[in-house]
Amino acid sequence: MAGQHLKYPILLSILAAILTLGLKATAYTLTGSVGLLSDAVDSLVNLVAAITALVSLWYASRPVDPSHTYGHEKIEYFSSGLEGMLILGAGIGIAWMAAHHLVTPHSLQSLDIGVAFAGVAALINLAVAQLLLRVGRAHESIVLEADGRHLMTDVWTSIAVVAGVWLVWLTEIQQLDAICALVMAGNILWTGFDLVRRSFDGLMDHALPDAEQTAVRSAIEKQLQAGMTYHALRTRQAGTRRFVDFHLLVPGALSVKRAHEVANRIEEAVREAFPSAEIAIHIEPIEEPDAWKDSDLLPVEQAARQEERK
Repeated sequence: MAGQHLKYPILLSILAAILTLGLKATAYTLTGSVGLLSDAVDSLVNLVAAITALVSLWYASRPVDPSHTYGHEKIEYFSSGLEGMLILGAGIGIAWMAAHHLVTPHSLQSLDIGVAFAGVAALINLAVAQLLLRVGRAHESIVLEADGRHLMTDVWTSIAVVAGVWLVWLTEIQQLDAICALVMAGNILWTGFDLVRRSFDGLMDHALPDAEQTAVRSAIEKQLQAGMTYHALRTRQAGTRRFVDFHLLVPGALSVKRAHEVANRIEEAVREAFPSAEIAIHIEPIEEPDAWKDSDLLPVEQAARQEERK
């Protein structure tokens, strides 16, 4: 479950977005650079995205209730998806403005001051982005990681913009400003697409990564006794929590108490690998024919095993 302490990095991100937006808007006003204008637009997107992230973290931290029995963590995927869409929109807008100014270039003014303002904004975003990425990865929060990655795109955009303005300053080739803006628009579009893809996977209950599924299977198999097996393993992640459920097939003569003990040992083994995992085990008699055809996932697993044998 998302911790309330995760809101503080987001609050810092909001403050940074407000500060850098002011710096970049001032730089654009002084210079007339389309690159600096695109950089300012990106900071405006940062501000909207950070506020959205703060709201989603608050909502995700709420406990389970009768209407949301699996918790509220999936709001994080919606938030990161929205942020990805905002990044895509910013990238398209920047590309359009850059293309326009590439065709109809105009002279830039006060480039030394504009570069200084943009450089300070980039340093602020770099510090905040690294903090968000570090905390987001440590707590497996896709919201913080998405916001950090978004800020890093802003950092690279600022670097490219500063480079473009500096080259215009040296060479007086006005189109270089627009060319740099176009290059960074491509980078921004790729980042936005990746965030939307990850959010889509989360909302569609995408299975855990292969390495994590292997760890889950290993934990289960080490606890199985003779005459036992399992199938219909399902995994997914919502926010920081992983969900694991499967069917445990045991000898029909085994007592409920013994079967429950085996299930408990399996749960403990899985939680050693994934402490926040929520595990559901459905116990069935291994001799019962219906136990081998009670899930649409069984043909998928069988096909995967046959593929492994090839």
